[in-house]
Amino acid sequence: MKLSEILKGLSYTCSNFTDCEINDIAYDSRKCGEGILFVCLVSAFTDGHKYIQSAYEKGSRVFLCEKEVDLPEDAVVIISDNTRSALAKISCNFFHYPSRDIKVIGITGTKGKTTTAHIVKFLLEAGGIRTGIIGTVGSFYGDTVIPTVNTTPESYELQKTLRIMADGGCQAVVMEVSSLGLKHHRVEGTEFYCGVFTNLFPDHIGTNEHDSFEEYAYWKTQLFPMCKKAIVNIDDPFSNEVLDHCTDEIITYGYDNRADYILQNCEKVKLGNILGVAFDVKARGVDKKYTIALPGEINAHNSLIALALGDMFGVCQADSAEGLKQVFVKGRCEILKDTDDITVIIDYAHNGVSLKSIIDTARAYEHNRIITLFGSVGGRTECRREELGSVSGYMSDFTVITSDDPDFEDPRSICEEIASHCKKAGGKYVIIPDRSEAVNYAVKMAQSGDILILAGKGHEEYMKIKGEKVPFNEREEVIRAFREKKEGK
Repeated sequence: MKLSEILKGLSYTCSNFTDCEINDIAYDSRKCGEGILFVCLVSAFTDGHKYIQSAYEKGSRVFLCEKEVDLPEDAVVIISDNTRSALAKISCNFFHYPSRDIKVIGITGTKGKTTTAHIVKFLLEAGGIRTGIIGTVGSFYGDTVIPTVNTTPESYELQKTLRIMADGGCQAVVMEVSSLGLKHHRVEGTEFYCGVFTNLFPDHIGTNEHDSFEEYAYWKTQLFPMCKKAIVNIDDPFSNEVLDHCTDEIITYGYDNRADYILQNCEKVKLGNILGVAFDVKARGVDKKYTIALPGEINAHNSLIALALGDMFGVCQADSAEGLKQVFVKGRCEILKDTDDITVIIDYAHNGVSLKSIIDTARAYEHNRIITLFGSVGGRTECRREELGSVSGYMSDFTVITSDDPDFEDPRSICEEIASHCKKAGGKYVIIPDRSEAVNYAVKMAQSGDILILAGKGHEEYMKIKGEKVPFNEREEVIRAFREKKEGK
């Protein structure tokens, strides 16, 4: 693509412009080479201008900067006020605005983005709409997985991923839009078919994130001027602020009788070892019944988003109902099948609040005992370990304390610290630092009617030990343990 086409719509200055051919864009100097435009991104962690000489030596001759740089005369230096914003714009151009070829659904909020994105995907695909996901657990559609790092990928990766999905036959993509993704211009230029607001709580406030709750909240609202349509949780106190930023069609959902989609009559159901919720929805004066194969009333609440989107896309009620019954979210209240009459939940809960939430959810269902297995990340604050130990000690019938990314800390020391707080809360526990052995122990001790919660790893398939990511798949460990249990080993 010609440089002039890539820069279309961008405000910039360039004293030695040459309309050369550009083969790709990079903001990592290690990926530079002949025909690659290097963008100098500036962040709290680094300044891309420091690596411009390295990019030149690797063969790049076109550079997008925020200031003048010292390079040989054959280099084309383009100056723009904000290279993050500029990267978003030129990435849209380079990948031919993929959001115009696929309906992009952006979900923002503090809690529930990942789960809600999956609920939407299952419901739309039940209606025959090929749907991709971009978010915390990765980017994928069908059997195709596209590697990503951030919840909301950097703008170049985002536009590349949208192009792959559009060309791969996806009609829709559901993406988690983080406040930092909005603040750092990662979604700039993306044309959203619909924006979704779930809820707002204090989060991501501190060094290298947001200076205050007010700033965090502000960036959440900035998704909606980019959207043709909006779906808003009217139960959340912040919804009025969000509604003020919506520009076109607005749909509301919640318990509130003013909502377009009203949640009613939630009832916990257990199908074998699968925990779910049956509920009614009143929409446009019509009452309909659904069941979702995820525990907790919050997931019935989030289902209203999927049902509203299903109506937008023309999905019939029967297909919507079937989609909700098939929902599966990797590492987010994920219930494993084929575990006899023992319910096994794998969840990403890694702090006191999230662990309390998942145990609360499990306790609401008929059960024998709650057995909770977890650890705590190395190099983190002691208060997190206190929260985790206290919550499980007080709420669980038994706690298996183990490792969770100990990194350079001694795993047993972390476990013993957690155990001291578990003990103070009156909890029964065992310490098994090796997580594989801990999973095996928990499965072997579990009895009929027990609910076994394995918290902390969630969708991750590695353990961080002494700076290395060592492969660890909790699902495989559970399946192996149940197989050995059946065989009497």
